[in-house]
Amino acid sequence: MPMDAREIEAMIREALPDAKIEIRDLAGDGDHYAATVLSSSFKGKSRVQQHQMVYGALQGRMGGVLHALALTTGVPQD
Repeated sequence: MPMDAREIEAMIREALPDAKIEIRDLAGDGDHYAATVLSSSFKGKSRVQQHQMVYGALQGRMGGVLHALALTTGVPQD
């Protein structure tokens, strides 16, 4: 069963409460998403570490329930 974008956002928000999150369904099938996640928690972390934090928030659903997630991460510029 595909994941809903709101479910993905809720899981990321639970792990990164301050995150600004934008999720787009790339194929309209609930399996292929692009996400932009900006969080102050990423400060001082490499891009790989940032992505690992987001994948960790998804609790093992990547590659299974969630087939593909194109991920862009960064620290907010406020």
